[in-house]
Amino acid sequence: MRYFLQFTLLWLSTLCAAPALSNAFSDFASDSPFAEETTQFLPVTEAYQPLVSLSDGALEVNWQITEAYYLYQQQFAALWQGASNKGSLELNYGQAEIKDDPYFGETPVYYNFANARIALPDSSDFLLKLTAQGCADAGLCYPPHDWFFRVDIASASVQAVDEARWQAVSSGQEPPLERNSSLWLMLLFALAGGAILNLMPCVFPVLGLKVLSFAQSPSGTAARHGAIYSLGVISSFLAVAAALIAVKSAGAAVGWGFQLQTPWFVALLSCIFFLLSLNLLGLFEIRLPGNVPGQALSQRNDYTGSFFTGVLATIVATPCTAPFMGTALGFAATQPAATALLVFAALGLGMALPVYLLTLYPRALKALPRSGKWMDHLKQFLSFPLLATAIWLCWVTGRQVGSDGMGATLLAWLALGLAVWCWRLRGRIAGLIALLLLGIAVALVFSPPITSANTAALGATSDDQIVYSRSTVDALRAEGRPVLVDVTADWCITCKVNEAVALHTPAVEAAFERHNLAYVVADWTRYDEHITALLSEYQRNGIPLYLLYVPGEDRARILPQILTEGLILDALETLKPAP
Repeated sequence: MRYFLQFTLLWLSTLCAAPALSNAFSDFASDSPFAEETTQFLPVTEAYQPLVSLSDGALEVNWQITEAYYLYQQQFAALWQGASNKGSLELNYGQAEIKDDPYFGETPVYYNFANARIALPDSSDFLLKLTAQGCADAGLCYPPHDWFFRVDIASASVQAVDEARWQAVSSGQEPPLERNSSLWLMLLFALAGGAILNLMPCVFPVLGLKVLSFAQSPSGTAARHGAIYSLGVISSFLAVAAALIAVKSAGAAVGWGFQLQTPWFVALLSCIFFLLSLNLLGLFEIRLPGNVPGQALSQRNDYTGSFFTGVLATIVATPCTAPFMGTALGFAATQPAATALLVFAALGLGMALPVYLLTLYPRALKALPRSGKWMDHLKQFLSFPLLATAIWLCWVTGRQVGSDGMGATLLAWLALGLAVWCWRLRGRIAGLIALLLLGIAVALVFSPPITSANTAALGATSDDQIVYSRSTVDALRAEGRPVLVDVTADWCITCKVNEAVALHTPAVEAAFERHNLAYVVADWTRYDEHITALLSEYQRNGIPLYLLYVPGEDRARILPQILTEGLILDALETLKPAP
């Protein structure tokens, strides 16, 4: 009798498809004398939760099914409608289990989860309607229910919407998506992020060199130097963008700063900074060859130096991710090549703009002290920040490949220092020895201790830190614990500053313990496809990235890239203290 009444109500509610009747049915099923007195059924939207995302040119639909509830394989459906066309989508949720259902007999159903991958329709933006029907083991069967989503391929975003939006689009009253200025907003973010890069400690030494060159240049050519410097910065950003696009087209997933995940590149960069520090100390000078009149040669050398100063500034800026920059990079990573190049060009323009604006006002340059002994002292002083950068890069090499790799890098420095000393002696034999030592230094940079795939130096964490893996995070969340995932790298300056001033302070660590929070470290110093996939999932193309998983929430909260102790404590206040 109980099944007969429930089946009759199910049939009526399916025909009417009215939410009010569905709710009344649920209330009746749970409150009627025919139901178990202790059974409390969940609302349909809590029993079944679809998660929709864009991945590699397709839609991923992942159903989260509450325990003791299930979905019918044959009751899934998906419809889409764009601005001028619409249609249905073919669903394949994979193997299901056979259940002896009281309503449909032996039928395939899904417990716990159901995952499907759907090919994208021929539309850049559209609305998606997912339909499913399920039941509870305790005896309640829900009528078919619809979930609605707005999919924007251009911005790689998926948002839940209500049924009224679907009906409005169906009747032609409004387009699927409101057009907005997302591209212009991302370009502004890129411009601001590039400008803030000038304040990062990894760029300071190179900018010091540039300011020194402005002080030594005639005021009439300062604007040209600034323009050529800007050209070097923007060209370098476009070159990085082209490399990213080429690698992604080849099937690899990379992100901002990817070249610093290659140990030999880090070692080579440290050698370049070591040489530049010796140059500023006055041990040698870089001169261009050729029999060109003195003034013309001087100008040519200055302009060449301005361009390559911009190139070098871009290279050393890659360990840094400024505020606003992460959002712009994540947006560029999901866009066509032309849009990605435009975003990177805006980043380069933002970084070059402050220096270029300085050159447009000769009075600002004339305010600098006149030439004198102070210029030599300043030049020598600026060698020490460069040497500090070289030491830091050498340390990063050691973190990537171990102490042998760091030792090979230091031996390369020794060979370069001897090469410079021999070059200063003049003479044919001294020059040949200098070239031989230079070759030895290059060979050391590409030697097995540096180029090997040894990663034993990585992954060392303290007792209160956990090494990242998706299964580990899922297990911690299943325990009901809040989880903070710190995506970091040894070459990321911003990451290290955040760790020192915010993440590892006594107050924050005490708050972690009070809330039973699991602190998970995702180390991206060397390339890791799983961490790269995590960045892509949250539409980020660079680090740092801080994800706070709150119990009861499907998606992680993204914390700002610049952290403070107070910001983290405020974020943790939203969590209930653990028992």
